[in-house]
Amino acid sequence: MPYKYETSGPAIYRESFAIIRSEAELGRFSVEEETVAVRMIHAAGLVELAAHIHFQNDVVNKARAALEQGAPILCDARMVSEGITRKRLPADNKVICTLNDERTPGLAQEMANTRSAAALELWRPHLKGAVVAIGNAPTALFHLLNMLEDPACPRPAAIIGCPVGFVGAAESKEALLANPALPSCIVRGRLGGSAVTVAAINAMADRIE
Repeated sequence: MPYKYETSGPAIYRESFAIIRSEAELGRFSVEEETVAVRMIHAAGLVELAAHIHFQNDVVNKARAALEQGAPILCDARMVSEGITRKRLPADNKVICTLNDERTPGLAQEMANTRSAAALELWRPHLKGAVVAIGNAPTALFHLLNMLEDPACPRPAAIIGCPVGFVGAAESKEALLANPALPSCIVRGRLGGSAVTVAAINAMADRIE
């Protein structure tokens, strides 16, 4: 017997979002935050993710405004940069990932740190007013926060910091949350990852669900 299943992409999305809204606890989010949270939950396939998502300092509106003004998106991993839907970007925004830059291994050796962290040193010319998307490496998020300790370091407009893992992931996100002046979105604890981060960026870039 052949399998019968929903074959309409739009119908699948509508039903998926309806299920999420019926099952997830979304009441503490603003209208703008809820749209992003639903996309993140959809990417994770986990309605319980809602309890771990935190938005700070009007990050959704600030990220959208920055993107509309042409801000670049700085990504810690290719999985993040490749997942961003270019047609959703409002100003043909640049999507930058410096992890595989030929200078990064040497920087990592000099810094005695991971390539993911060292790659952020190449963000400096692009960092002012940028939207940051860190979905893989806790060391990248920690290093960004260390960079921002320097008042001379350019400030991004928004940080989506959702690295995933068992070592440093939860701690790096709590460190970001402890900086209330930084507009940020995190997934607390070990959860997160590239797909969740990409979903947040795509939702912030596209006002239409």
